[in-house]
Amino acid sequence: MSDGESRLELLRPHEIRARLEQRPIVYLPLGTIEWHCEHLPVGLDALTAHGLCLGAAARDGGLVYPPLYYGTGGGHSLYPWTVMMETENEIAAEILKTLGRLQDFGVELAVLFSGHFADGQLAMIDDISASWRQGGHAMKVFATAVNRIEGLAFGPDHAGIFETTLLGGLWPDRVRIDRLPSVDAAPLAPGDVWEKGRHDPRHPIWGVVGPDPRTYDPSQGPPLVAAAVEGLLRKVRAEFGGG
Repeated sequence: MSDGESRLELLRPHEIRARLEQRPIVYLPLGTIEWHCEHLPVGLDALTAHGLCLGAAARDGGLVYPPLYYGTGGGHSLYPWTVMMETENEIAAEILKTLGRLQDFGVELAVLFSGHFADGQLAMIDDISASWRQGGHAMKVFATAVNRIEGLAFGPDHAGIFETTLLGGLWPDRVRIDRLPSVDAAPLAPGDVWEKGRHDPRHPIWGVVGPDPRTYDPSQGPPLVAAAVEGLLRKVRAEFGGG
């Protein structure tokens, strides 16, 4: 199955019905618009979530809802080109409305999959999933996130080597390491591994939380994406069977 065959917004009603008959699952990718340093696009969280969901649907069936580019939580809310909701209320209302309608349409499992994994965002999707389950609905709701996929070559970060490599495996032309000063021109101070000093706009990798993305190797992108898709599918199959 190609991406176009699983992207719900591109399908006609009879195509949606046919795909749900084969695998009654809908993935809901979640992200936000947020600063990811100078070398990455501001929509990274939703782009990666959407890409991994499309990969999972291509492998295992199901449909992928258009990504939601609003999120909550995290330490970058005042950065340039960041639109972060102060609370979960508005986002949760949209998600719950969507879940209700998906259930009406005969979907049996909805997967909330977030590429934005700030604590507030994770708490929101977990709360939605828990409250939905307690409501005794016919449709299942399962919530997870990029940082919850086990066994990947890199640990989760914000705009560091993990998110840079993952985005590069999906959208290689959107990674521009040359937009950052070179390591030789602007080396990191000893002990500068995570967040220390990186909220200062004068820092060479301003806003990055995690390992320096200037060590990025484009060849590692596709294997990381493949492993992440497989990890997501393991979670979905554990929840719903199949595969």
